Amino acid sequence: MKNLFFILLINFLSAQQSWTLQKSLDYAATHHPLVKQATVNIQKNDRQISAAKGMLLPSAEAGVNHNYNFGLGINQSNNQREAVNTQYDQVFAQANLELLNWRNYLNISLSKINRESSTFKLKQVQNEVKLNVINLFFNYQNSKSWLDVLETQISGIEGQIKRTEKEVEIGNRPKSDVYDIKANLGTLQEQWVSAKNTRDLSKINLLNALAITKDSLEFQKSEENLTDANFNDPDLVKSLLEKNPAYKTVDSEINAAEKNISLAKSAYLPVIVGSYTWSSFYSKTLGETADQLSDQFQRNKSQQVGFGLSVPIFNKLQVKNTVEIAKLNVINYNYEKLLIINNLTQSLNSIKVQFQNAEEKYTLLQANFENQKLSFQKSEEKYKEGLMDAYTFFIVRNNWLQANYNIINSKNEVMQQTELLKVLKAD
Repeated sequence: MKNLFFILLINFLSAQQSWTLQKSLDYAATHHPLVKQATVNIQKNDRQISAAKGMLLPSAEAGVNHNYNFGLGINQSNNQREAVNTQYDQVFAQANLELLNWRNYLNISLSKINRESSTFKLKQVQNEVKLNVINLFFNYQNSKSWLDVLETQISGIEGQIKRTEKEVEIGNRPKSDVYDIKANLGTLQEQWVSAKNTRDLSKINLLNALAITKDSLEFQKSEENLTDANFNDPDLVKSLLEKNPAYKTVDSEINAAEKNISLAKSAYLPVIVGSYTWSSFYSKTLGETADQLSDQFQRNKSQQVGFGLSVPIFNKLQVKNTVEIAKLNVINYNYEKLLIINNLTQSLNSIKVQFQNAEEKYTLLQANFENQKLSFQKSEEKYKEGLMDAYTFFIVRNNWLQANYNIINSKNEVMQQTELLKVLKAD
């Protein structure tokens, strides 16, 4: 039974893949459903461009008609009205072409702008997905670090209980020290349960951000030196704003809205069309003889070439209102641009401030870390020599472990803001 459990444990561990932040970002940028939807939208816009260009091509069709006519009619031989039952067959082919319609050309331009906009939207979606993954990735790392701290505390306090119990037996320590330590152990165990729940939930949230439903991954932070994020550049926010895909998207949508004004105005312009028709027919009176089908078709062939000019004069003010609505849409998109600029500026400034604060905090923690380490070592020596009671040493030990967690958490915060900046800087 033990061997079976060991085999299952090994298989479970080997089945779990270890992903770094970069691998998580690469996966999310290509496999997330929102990204795939945005990719499909680009393909749809490619088709719309092709359809708009297709409107410049002629349309052609061919057909056959076969009809019977029963009842009174004019007999062509004597010009008298009498009962005439006839058969009529027709073959035709025709082609139509819009020789001049500005709407077709404007639709092509609009389709290209929409295609460009969909490309920016794809990049925008990828950025949003990546930024969410980064935040949740470091949330998970922090929750794991805190759980590790608590497990270290619990492991250490359990060993401390055993040592203290032995010292109580030989009379070196009072029995109350054991009770104090066990009470603290219960408190830590409660915290461990909460920390484990937080870690599990943070991993579920991270998997959800990656659109992965099966928990077969473990996320590891790659150990790397902190890089200079250049947050002190005074033009940083402005440069990031101008290259942000959300900003480019709304710019493209404004261009599309302006093109829609021209498209609406094109309904005021005339349209010139051309057409060509070829046809022939066969006709006979039922019950009577008639010329051969091939002879009639040859004799009755006809061709027609036509040109048409359509000039709009009055259309119930529909075009005028459509133009005015298109102009209002441009104004609306400009206000939308101001909102996006405001929101992006706030987000970028927040990242900048959080990075600077986290970097300053990390620097201070690093400077004080060695002092805390020496303080803990001295306290540990005093406890072993009986110069410090168990509860005081428990507090000192927890402070030391908390200091370890604080410096890890602070470093994660610096790395997190740096990774966020990398995404925003990417073209």
